[in-house]
Amino acid sequence: MKTDLTDTTSSKINKALVLGRRAIGTPAVGMVLTLVIVTDEENAYDALKAANDASREHPSRTLVVIKRVSRSPRDRAKARLDAEVRLGADASTGETVVLRLYGEVVDHAQSVVLPLLLPDAPVVVWWPVNAPTDPANDPLGALAQRRVTDTYAAEQPIQELSARADRYTPGDTDLSWTRITPWRSMLAAALDQVACQVTSAEVEGEEFNPSVELLAMWLAERLKVPVRRSKSTGPGLTSVRMETSTGPIVLDRPDGSLATLSIQGQPDRAVALKRRETAELIAEELRRLDPDDTYATALKYGLERLDEEAAIVAPEAPAPVAEAVETPEPAAKPAAKKATAKKAAAK
Repeated sequence: MKTDLTDTTSSKINKALVLGRRAIGTPAVGMVLTLVIVTDEENAYDALKAANDASREHPSRTLVVIKRVSRSPRDRAKARLDAEVRLGADASTGETVVLRLYGEVVDHAQSVVLPLLLPDAPVVVWWPVNAPTDPANDPLGALAQRRVTDTYAAEQPIQELSARADRYTPGDTDLSWTRITPWRSMLAAALDQVACQVTSAEVEGEEFNPSVELLAMWLAERLKVPVRRSKSTGPGLTSVRMETSTGPIVLDRPDGSLATLSIQGQPDRAVALKRRETAELIAEELRRLDPDDTYATALKYGLERLDEEAAIVAPEAPAPVAEAVETPEPAAKPAAKKATAKKAAAK
């Protein structure tokens, strides 16, 4: 069931929701949270489709906020709100309200969204693209317990990752971090199988992919070892290699679907490690609404180890060795001089 409202208000939208629920025979509200999606017209369809798929696991009221650009000064001065209310089969297992904001109301989106939030229910705000630098201080982000961004969609993902670390607030999260959950689980399980000491690690993935940086930061923070970030043609993360006291542990995924886990002294194993859709990532984030301390620790730990080209995310392992090789050189020179002096004396 769809209801179109032109030049409307938040109170009229609420009334349309109540009447719509009665019309389809479900007057009770059985939703567990409010998901606010802030996007543009170009990405609204994909974001809403992912949210509807995720609502099968988390029934929610989805509010899609689309800020329309006014072409003329007259349009920019005139505030208008259009809405599309979807219920029943058109909204999966929850309710969907698509809000299109015009004119001055674009700068006051929080005043439109606030009356539409479910009472006594958590609020999650998701920016599929064009996320603010400081989500917690954004007017819409201030309404939420969880704020979901995606640095992979930014024009400069690595710089965006650094900005996120500077302005992190408990409740912030990143879909680039959510993408590496299977990798982190598999690497932790691999280390549980072997009694060893990790000495260094290398993370390989496509260039300008913040998930590769985040995984390298997480390994460096948890293992307290040098971690090197190297580039590949992708897709996404392609390989993680950990050097240990008992031999290397390698998790390699060249095709973005099936990975191979190699542990010294054990047969290679095939591991299902496919790249997940956005709906699966959002569903995972909605399972927990408390601050993600692991993400915060990894993000802040790796900030000072990011260079311009994102080539290295920790000190390189060979550095101390090079210093050790250079130290004996001054002592070797006097020995050579003495040998020359002895030959001269003998002559």
